[in-house]
Amino acid sequence: MSHLKSEWAPMINGNWALLSLMARKRDARRPEARRPRSHEIEGLEGNEYPLLPLTDAVVFPNMVTPLFLGRDRSVRAVEAAESLHMPLLVVAQRNPDVQDPDLSDLYTIGTAVEVGRILRMPDGSTTVLVQGIERVRIVELIDTDPYLRVRGIPLFEDERHDMASEALMRAVLALFEKVVSLNSNLPEDAYVAAMNEKEPGSLADLLAHVLDLDLEQRQELLETLDVNVRLQRLSIMLGQELDVLELEDRIQTKVQQELDKSQREYYLREQMRAIQNELGEEDETQRDVRQLREKLAASGMPEAVRAKAEEEIKKLAAMPPMSPETTIIRNYLDVLLGLPWQTATEDNLDIRRAKEILDRNHFGLPKAKERILEHIAVRKLAREKMKSPILCFVGPPGTGKTSLGKSIAEALGRKFVRVSLGGVRDEAEIRGHRRTYVGALPGRIIQTMQNAGSINPLFMLDEIDKLGMDFRGDPAAALLEVLDPEQNHTFSDHYLEVPYDLSKVMFITTANILDPIPPALRDRMEVIEFPGYVDEEKLAIAHQFLIPRQLEAHGLQPDQVQFTTAALRAIIREYTYEAGVRNLERAIANICRKVARRLAEGKTAPRRITPGMLVKLLGPPQYTEWLVNETDEVGVANGLAWTEAGGDVMQVEVSLMDGKGNLTLTGQMGEVMQESAQAALTYARAHAKQLGLENVDFDKIDLHVHVPEGAIPKDGPSAGVTIASALVSALTDRPVRHEVAMTGEITLRGRVLPIGGLKEKLMAAHRNRIKMAMIPRRNQKDLVDVPRDIQRELKIVLVDRMDEILSAVLLPGTPKPPRPKPTRSRRKRVSAPPAEVQPTAQPTAQPAMTG
Repeated sequence: MSHLKSEWAPMINGNWALLSLMARKRDARRPEARRPRSHEIEGLEGNEYPLLPLTDAVVFPNMVTPLFLGRDRSVRAVEAAESLHMPLLVVAQRNPDVQDPDLSDLYTIGTAVEVGRILRMPDGSTTVLVQGIERVRIVELIDTDPYLRVRGIPLFEDERHDMASEALMRAVLALFEKVVSLNSNLPEDAYVAAMNEKEPGSLADLLAHVLDLDLEQRQELLETLDVNVRLQRLSIMLGQELDVLELEDRIQTKVQQELDKSQREYYLREQMRAIQNELGEEDETQRDVRQLREKLAASGMPEAVRAKAEEEIKKLAAMPPMSPETTIIRNYLDVLLGLPWQTATEDNLDIRRAKEILDRNHFGLPKAKERILEHIAVRKLAREKMKSPILCFVGPPGTGKTSLGKSIAEALGRKFVRVSLGGVRDEAEIRGHRRTYVGALPGRIIQTMQNAGSINPLFMLDEIDKLGMDFRGDPAAALLEVLDPEQNHTFSDHYLEVPYDLSKVMFITTANILDPIPPALRDRMEVIEFPGYVDEEKLAIAHQFLIPRQLEAHGLQPDQVQFTTAALRAIIREYTYEAGVRNLERAIANICRKVARRLAEGKTAPRRITPGMLVKLLGPPQYTEWLVNETDEVGVANGLAWTEAGGDVMQVEVSLMDGKGNLTLTGQMGEVMQESAQAALTYARAHAKQLGLENVDFDKIDLHVHVPEGAIPKDGPSAGVTIASALVSALTDRPVRHEVAMTGEITLRGRVLPIGGLKEKLMAAHRNRIKMAMIPRRNQKDLVDVPRDIQRELKIVLVDRMDEILSAVLLPGTPKPPRPKPTRSRRKRVSAPPAEVQPTAQPTAQPAMTG
């Protein structure tokens, strides 16, 4: 490897006039080198040269260049040229990575040089100083060992010096002068040497040697024999370099002006600060720092946090006011000092007062109220030893979860703050952003605590089951530290970078369902279920809360509008279908608006709302009592399901027709519900003799199981007994009692297994005028949560096996003529194959209805 030695660069670039003088003296001592400049010499036979490949350098005629030799063959070539007193041919490689190049790896035109001084370095490398003589074209390769030897023909340009070349020389010198003035790497001696060059070719070679050009550009100039063309190309290169240098100079000048301005302002401000100190005054920065120190002294921070804040205040005091870092530090200190570290509200531990507030604001909800009163009682006895509970209110929408949290805060005398977690997908929403980011903010937990102004508020995390997760992290995982009493006393926010105590906060979370909540997060919370309201509870809520609130909101007096109990019952049953009371309140508000409008127009308005007026005020009924008007049908059974809005009654329809033993499932049934349908069919086939299905050939019929409201996804195992009842009813042609509903998971042996959501399901059965509900016997323990009036009005039957359900729900039917059964050989077939299941395509969305 051979290239320009960096240690020689200062010496070579330091005195260009001296190098030019050295070249002229060497030419004067070597008269054989002064050949006539004529292209006719290209036709000569050529000379033999030792060849030195260069990896990253191009040597020009008359230029002195140091070369670093790294390959043994290159060293031998230089030594041979020196010992034989013959020129050395240096040629650039096309690919610098090739270690042993041949002619195909080299450019065809190089420079014959005279070897000057050879220096052997202590590390074993060799450096040689050479001076270019003339351009040479390689003709052929003579030998490769012990070094490369080639035959080359010297090339010379015409020594014409006409007006065109003179104009080009002046233009190039003018551009070069500007480049030297703007480029600090080029000494002024380089321009002096160029100005003293009289020949256009020598000037072009000198500038090509001086300028920082690519290897390809240098080789292109070396191969250009026409002097005018070479000067034109140099003019273009100098113009491009000058544009870049001028742009850099403008940028540098602008930056320097800004720095000078900042330094000037800094000096002036320091002088102003010194004058103010002499006068006994203080500037704005000093005043802000003093106020921050006063807030820090009164904040009551822990010692570690105080040290962090003091360090940031010191940075702020030593920083210029116009620095961008000043705003970042000031915002951080505002957040840190704005947080409540010791400020707390005193809990009101009067249990009787708390009970009055809860009963005044909410009807029912005995479990939640009892849990809060227990907490107040324990708090009264244990004082500060008790850790704040983490409660989770789970129930359908509109059942009073959020409003109960506000009542609890009022009963305890604490401040109430709320954060909605619905749709939160970024972990930084909980833990905040690090201060290295532009526009960084603390998380919602710290922001809400800052707004609360108290270290022990009642903090409600609403809709915790609606948390999402994407590439930005899992917010539910970030909540694990927040909702863990063993960890939240040192909660870490990425923005604060100091621990914050959340152990005194009373956290209450709300959710519609528990399934989307991760198990680790669910384990940290005490779950309190909020069931849906029955009709009597809705009536009481309407009379005590909804009607007075809407009358006040619409500017009406109690004597101007009165709702009869019959009208409210009609609204509940025919215009609302929900577990909560939101739609009921909307219907009441709708009636109040119409009455308020008639009164405002001076017209007569109804003072007493009766059921007969509802059609005119609210339109036709939205929900009808469809079960009351239905009759007993074959293949139709009523099941009980649980949804996010509470319980619901779900019908299952089964039809059979001639076919090939296929089972078709429709109605957006999930995988678990499809498996329940298969288990029900297997039960019917396995118990064909007991069910009177001996003459039914399952291979000759197709069964279609459909669940109405096909747009709603459904899943869960509790529809198994309902599907089995409808299947057996269709196969035996026996009607199913329409006033009976059932729920339970079926096994292949006919056992009925327990299910979940029993209270909501029985409330739905009562709401839909079901007379009898058949439930698994192992769910008897869950009846303690079912209201007593529902247990009185609804006949609840506990069952263990499927035959108990069939004997109760199937009515006697018209006997069907037996289907002809084909004769078969017992050798070929012992038992019927399982039916082929053809389920419909199921959606990937979260099921809205579960068994």
